[in-house]
Amino acid sequence: MKYERRLSLALLSCAAAMSTASAGAHHSFAMFDNTRSITIHGSVTGFQWTNPHVYLDVDAEDGPGKTKHYTLEMTSPNMMSRGGWSSRTVKPGDIVSVIVSPLKDGQAGGLVLVLTLPNGKKMLPGVPNADRYKITS
Repeated sequence: MKYERRLSLALLSCAAAMSTASAGAHHSFAMFDNTRSITIHGSVTGFQWTNPHVYLDVDAEDGPGKTKHYTLEMTSPNMMSRGGWSSRTVKPGDIVSVIVSPLKDGQAGGLVLVLTLPNGKKMLPGVPNADRYKITS
């Protein structure tokens, strides 16, 4: 009887821990300002094709002789691959233009809405509910 109670408590604890972990792993795009956009033009310094979200690093001109580093978030590799992306779509050194929904806190980052490749091709990263993001730049 004592063993069964301990086992039940252990299983209950494991179930509670697993449900908390999965809830904590999910996050939204609430940190981005969906009422406006900015356009960044610069050189790709990194492209991380990883789950749960892809990241693009861009160094953009920020006045004469100055550079500002942006870390930009995208959706999942699965969603992006459906739109024609791959881990080789962009590479360090590529000069790109990116329309971004900026971070609400003003930091140098945002959510990629449209990326223009060096050859002029426009790529959409498959943002969920994209119609809720206003492109103003």
